[in-house]
Amino acid sequence: MVVSLGDHRKCPVPSLMPTLTCLAPSSPCSWLLALLLVLSGVPEQSKGSKWQVLQPEGPMLVAEGETVLLRCTVVGSCTDDMIKWVKVSSQDQQEIYNFKHGFFPGVMPMIQKMLEPLNCDYSIYIHNVTGKHVGTYHCVRSDGSSEHSGKMLDGGTSVLVKGPGNTGPDLWIIQPQELVLATPGDTVFLNCTVLGVGPPGPIRWFRGTGLSREAIYNFRGISYSNVTAVQASNNDFSILLHGISTEHAGTYYCVKFQTKLNRQYLSGQGTRLRVKEFTKERTTKIFPSGLLSVLTLAVLGLKTVTLAALLLALVVCWRSP
Repeated sequence: MVVSLGDHRKCPVPSLMPTLTCLAPSSPCSWLLALLLVLSGVPEQSKGSKWQVLQPEGPMLVAEGETVLLRCTVVGSCTDDMIKWVKVSSQDQQEIYNFKHGFFPGVMPMIQKMLEPLNCDYSIYIHNVTGKHVGTYHCVRSDGSSEHSGKMLDGGTSVLVKGPGNTGPDLWIIQPQELVLATPGDTVFLNCTVLGVGPPGPIRWFRGTGLSREAIYNFRGISYSNVTAVQASNNDFSILLHGISTEHAGTYYCVKFQTKLNRQYLSGQGTRLRVKEFTKERTTKIFPSGLLSVLTLAVLGLKTVTLAALLLALVVCWRSP
């Protein structure tokens, strides 16, 4: 028996194994099909990558007429048109900001900067706050539908508004630094001032949000190796972080706890610490975010054209007599 490998259209083989011989690995159609499957499978792997929304629990207290910063970091995604903000109150729930479309008076995004690979900041400012802004704000992934995901109701950042005649906390946690830049080895000052009267309980510092947040400092006498308290006055709960490294990057929150109920009472708006090494800074200058975006689009476009050409060649191959 002789089988021609040079011409895939001829399969002069015994009737006992016709299928096996015609699907030989050397068949041009088989090679095209394998290449098409490999290339088309890459996006599915990337789609399956995990992503997570990180935002503080709160509550945060803001005075009427002031501006509040609501922080949100999305890990594993930097797609603007997939992220939006939704406010949930006792009356209803409404879309506050959408990074894909729409005009939202009084709401502005922070200048979006790449924090680290596949970590993007989707924080927003709400200006001229009034009583109508009381509620819980959720940074969520949009799937294009009009309904909001039920999972988001378990989290979110609670916002309280203090105005004339309003009842509520008479305690203010002020973190004036929105962003602090540092290089490895630096000592960093994180500012926190607590004004007013609140329930008995300690002030603590945390890095991050949710169950995975890391305790940084407790003013109840618990010491930490690289952290010291400033305490220039009775209202000063600022800290110093010594010997900074890239592992210290993140968002730091100054938080008031209520001893009687053993729960978080009030939170500051958070201070983002970015630690940049010299080599990474040079890489950023050589490859700015805009150029990286263009290169990404070019690669994706080239891949799409390649897939289309392979598919066309495969169809022609199958239809050949």
